Amino acid sequence: MNMSIILAAGEGTRMKSDIPKTLHKVCGKEMIRYIIEASINSGIEKNVVVLGHGKEKVGQNIKDMNVITVEQPIGEGVPYGTGYAVMVAEKYINDEDTVLILCGDGPLIRKETLMEFLNYHKKNNWGATVMTAYLNNPKGYGRIIRKEDNSLDKIVEEKDASEEIKNINEINTGIFCFKGNLLKYALSKITTDNSQGEYYLTDTIKVLNHEGFKIGGYIIEDENEVKAVNDRVQLAEVTEIMRNRINQKHMYSGVTIIDPSHTYIDDSVTIGRDTVIYPNTYLEEGTVIGCNCTIGPNTRIINSVIRDNVTVESSKVVESFVDEGTSVGPFANLRPGSKIGKKVKIGDFVEVKKSTIGDNSKSSHLAYIGDAEIGKNVNIGCGVVFVNYDGKNKHKTIVKDGAFIGSNANLVAPVIVEEEGFVAAGSTITENVEQGSLAIARARQVNKKGFKNKD
Repeated sequence: MNMSIILAAGEGTRMKSDIPKTLHKVCGKEMIRYIIEASINSGIEKNVVVLGHGKEKVGQNIKDMNVITVEQPIGEGVPYGTGYAVMVAEKYINDEDTVLILCGDGPLIRKETLMEFLNYHKKNNWGATVMTAYLNNPKGYGRIIRKEDNSLDKIVEEKDASEEIKNINEINTGIFCFKGNLLKYALSKITTDNSQGEYYLTDTIKVLNHEGFKIGGYIIEDENEVKAVNDRVQLAEVTEIMRNRINQKHMYSGVTIIDPSHTYIDDSVTIGRDTVIYPNTYLEEGTVIGCNCTIGPNTRIINSVIRDNVTVESSKVVESFVDEGTSVGPFANLRPGSKIGKKVKIGDFVEVKKSTIGDNSKSSHLAYIGDAEIGKNVNIGCGVVFVNYDGKNKHKTIVKDGAFIGSNANLVAPVIVEEEGFVAAGSTITENVEQGSLAIARARQVNKKGFKNKD
């Protein structure tokens, strides 16, 4: 059986954060979830995640995934280190297993790479295999020393390396593959006899070499895949790489992105073909965009569904639904619970909250629509306010099909405007408007002559 052990117990002190390191998000998704998904999708049947610092939060986040979680003890006298983290998961290792070791802070690794790595390990019958990479600047990484037959001799950490070894550009990525029985044997032989007083997983390579087992070194083609996150700078670097991947995926699928370097799309977003995304657009949290849409510029859409042939310009849409052929913006704000029908116009400076708006209705500018149920073919004039809050509770307004709400009208909820009802401009409506009726609720105009000349 193929199994993975994912090391996610580190404290991540350089992140300077109360959030566990592996829960920091890259393009809308926690790092640890990327690694688990890559492992599962590469054909790993058994995935063990080693938790430590922030174990409750990390465990809660991944409880919906097909993983086994184990806890690495924390406290004084505990022999830390990557080797010790693997020891914590040792009871799940069977002798016949192929064991993949992954780092919980490396979200860029692809399933295809893991599949090739596993195949390389098995095909060559290595006792263990180390994933390596060539870096122009290898500073900070352990260096790979190879034998004459090109198998791996040892890994030398930089602090222990001579100047000659420091000039080597091939590095240890922290990703390993072992035969289960050999991993357990090697773990039993490593010690904490080092400057850090920790169990190093890299020492298992030394043990197996000493016992005469051949160690493979698999060179990854794209070194970006093994970039790890240890601080906020590296988090930004990894996020940029992931963002480019996501944008390219959508472009290859038929989406036009005008300026990919200024377009921000979460990993969970779906976009239909022939949609055009303009710069400074943010698509987040599982948003679904249909085909032939125009989105942006300067737009943010969060956890929403946008159907085909919709335009959203310079606006914000949160937890809402927009049906086919509708136009939103510029400068509109669809707040949570908004459900907009087909061929609706939501114009500039219109705010909608927890409301449904029927097909072919329009609110072209400067309106607030809150806690409302609006039918089809309704016109909401400029400056209209749905007065939904009495200081303690929210109330609902119903405007039925074909109604016309004139400019600067106030609809004081709870109130109903029946079919074909007409509300005159400037009216404050506190009572229901009957079907086909004209409602005028404003004082008669009085002009006071000579008012300006009064003292």
